[in-house]
Amino acid sequence: MSSDVRSTCTLPDSSPDEAADAERVPPAPASSSWAAVFSLAMGVFGLLTAEYLPTSLLTPMAADLGISEALAGQAVTVTAVAAMVSGLLTASLTRKIDRRVVLLGFTVLMIVSNLLVAVAPNMEVLLLMRLLLGVALGGFWSMAAAVAMRLVPAALVPRAIAIIFSGIAVATIVAVPLGSYLGELSGWRSTFLAAAALGVVTLVFQLFTLPRMAPHGTARLGTLWKVLQRPGFGVGIAGMLLVHIGHYALFTYIRPALENVVKVDVDELALLLFVFGVANFVGTLVSGWLLEISLRLTLTVTPALMGVAALGLALLPAGKIGYVALVVLWGLAFGGVSVAWSNWATRMVPDQAESAGGLVVVGVQSAIAGGAAAGGVMFGVGGAVTVFTISGVVLLASALLIVLRVKAPRQLARN
Repeated sequence: MSSDVRSTCTLPDSSPDEAADAERVPPAPASSSWAAVFSLAMGVFGLLTAEYLPTSLLTPMAADLGISEALAGQAVTVTAVAAMVSGLLTASLTRKIDRRVVLLGFTVLMIVSNLLVAVAPNMEVLLLMRLLLGVALGGFWSMAAAVAMRLVPAALVPRAIAIIFSGIAVATIVAVPLGSYLGELSGWRSTFLAAAALGVVTLVFQLFTLPRMAPHGTARLGTLWKVLQRPGFGVGIAGMLLVHIGHYALFTYIRPALENVVKVDVDELALLLFVFGVANFVGTLVSGWLLEISLRLTLTVTPALMGVAALGLALLPAGKIGYVALVVLWGLAFGGVSVAWSNWATRMVPDQAESAGGLVVVGVQSAIAGGAAAGGVMFGVGGAVTVFTISGVVLLASALLIVLRVKAPRQLARN
């Protein structure tokens, strides 16, 4: 484990505001703690896997608990709502606690949630435990980028965040098919027990790898509003919302779109979704390298490519090979979105990186709900082609907004 050391070095041409921020940011390490970075990636993977599991287990869960599938689906909704609240409050409520202790606490919450969901006698207990998972998910996610700043030197922060958020892409690939398989093999309760076991492995890994990180936060609830008022931050959040709304309007209806536009059967659909997930994972890792070259380029190119892919799927007679290429392009581009915006938030307000991370979490969770709702309206009006066309335009518009209005500061040098 590396020990924290303070450095007052900033970029030679940094502004006075950037120099002041550099004085207030948490200390940077003298060397990299890559094992700790990978332990955080495992945490993200475990949390997202647990969040996605009900999606593949709704039918057996509903039958066992004697409820409708619609009601069982609320296990996902309450987790998202709790994640939004937790993302907002974590920085202020834990500002005096060692960040290592806070992160380990969230992993323990994940384990407890999965264990008690596995033995839940009724829907009320299940929903309560899913609330616990949401608290862990939102808190862990909001802290991830800020903690990365304390595990590796400043120049390597984009790469570290890419590795941490690769857990999201892996969970996207693995959670639903694996959950469905395990549910058929040994029941839905055993699947959540397996998720708890994964959490235990993650906790042990984190215990041995995460260094102590003394709290440096001054966050209060009012800090969130102050962060939003920082020059350029609110516009950036608006751009981030547009990107995510455009994506989730598309992604929510990816199955009917691929069935109706690309004309794939069930087996081909499963393979294509897997290819999308793999492309998403590759894009997440590649984005770490691209961010080291240019944050602005990454913020702009990712929604632009997604918009091109969406319009191509909707409007071009590309044939199956062409459609597959467009799906791969979409997956690659979206892989960099979470990484890029988390990096952007820490660079915009390095002195309040955890509060900024909380606002990013709330923005993403809100966009998931808003994008799905907007996609539903568009799908009802004009079908999959309308969803992809309008979403593609929104994504291209977001790229234009980012180019013209969103500030993309360089990483403060702290090592």
